[in-house]
Amino acid sequence: MSLKNSNSFIIGISGGSGSGKTSFIRNLKEHFTDKEICFLSQDDYYKPRDQQKEDENGIKNFDLPESIEMDEFYFDLVKLTNGMSIDREEYTFNNENKNPGIIHLDPAPIIIVEGLFVFHDPKLFNLMDLKILIHATDTQKIIRRIKRDRVERNYPLEDVLYRYEHHVLPSFEAFISPFINKVDLVVNNNRSYDMGRDMLIAYLKTLIKD
Repeated sequence: MSLKNSNSFIIGISGGSGSGKTSFIRNLKEHFTDKEICFLSQDDYYKPRDQQKEDENGIKNFDLPESIEMDEFYFDLVKLTNGMSIDREEYTFNNENKNPGIIHLDPAPIIIVEGLFVFHDPKLFNLMDLKILIHATDTQKIIRRIKRDRVERNYPLEDVLYRYEHHVLPSFEAFISPFINKVDLVVNNNRSYDMGRDMLIAYLKTLIKD
């Protein structure tokens, strides 16, 4: 199966944990229909908890490329660019209060792939027509990480802080930061990403119109 048989325009969006990447994507979705843009998220491709690597203290580390089913993610992208729909069970990040749903994605002229490690995998990186990185200071990222993991994923504060220091920061420095000078666009989100978002929306609408 070939990946570039279609006319799909592939955009990669990444950023460190807490950079605001998820909110950025959510805002984009509000301006387009599913027939215009398909959003494929690495968050739905985490391996089961019992397959995650442990650190020296026996804590599961979800902030490594090998925590993701990279091959499944890649081949689902292949399917979408070849006009095939995909179904996948939602990953709930061990939140016992949330029942996983089934995510159904149909192919579209523009496909946005997003996640922590979409640039790290050379197969994915080389396929992207446009690469965008959402960036923020460490202070902003840790505040957002605490709010997200405490509220949405039901993690204890001590656990959130430990993971940020021992997993999140080393992962950012090793697998995300090196691409700051290799992407096409860096959107700074210390205060607001509105300008970068609006520019991207205008560009995408032009692509769809053409």
